[in-house]
Amino acid sequence: MALPLARAPSRIDIISDAICPWCWVGKRNLEGALALLAVEGERFEIHWRPFQLNPDMPREGVERASYRAAKFGSAERSAEADARVAAAGQAAGLEFRHALMLRTPNTIDAHRLIRLAGEHGPAMQDAVVEALFQAYFHNGRDIGSHAVLAEIAGGAGLDAAEAASVLATDAGEAEVRQEDAGFRRAGLSGVPTFALEGHVVFSGAMPPEQMAEAFRRGLAILRERAKAA
Repeated sequence: MALPLARAPSRIDIISDAICPWCWVGKRNLEGALALLAVEGERFEIHWRPFQLNPDMPREGVERASYRAAKFGSAERSAEADARVAAAGQAAGLEFRHALMLRTPNTIDAHRLIRLAGEHGPAMQDAVVEALFQAYFHNGRDIGSHAVLAEIAGGAGLDAAEAASVLATDAGEAEVRQEDAGFRRAGLSGVPTFALEGHVVFSGAMPPEQMAEAFRRGLAILRERAKAA
């Protein structure tokens, strides 16, 4: 008896920022959701899209403690926000080490690196995104530094020399800014935001089971529409 043809992978776009802690939590929860859906025969191709939480951040970044105190109104409130993130991270199997995070970087160059990695395929892009999150949130690296970004790229499997060469130019910057601006014009104000086949499904770092159910419903709607077309 002939086996049924495997479904083509569905596309998920994740709009995120490399310094968004909820984006790292969301990434890990998504991995759990995709594992649940894989058992049901669903496959997905993941693409990462740029959004800057701090589009007006100086290119060299700023000292994190004072910036966060000003943003939240006090150092105590900043610490409370970090504690909430750390608890959510722990539940997802991640360790946030905020004491090591001394600077809040501008992320335009991190997004340029993610874009470059995407030219080498979704798997490479995903590896670079994970490495950026790990470098910033766990190791306290300054991911606004070209040297640090090239090192991260090399560690994730991308050619470090290629990354350094691209970062030394303005390659990809106009495209990243254009995408970011497009999401803002569309009304997006928070990340992570997840889109299925170009349709926004949800925002936030909900647990894996809830993510899986959201994608199930989205797939069902899209497939019904395709039948009716």
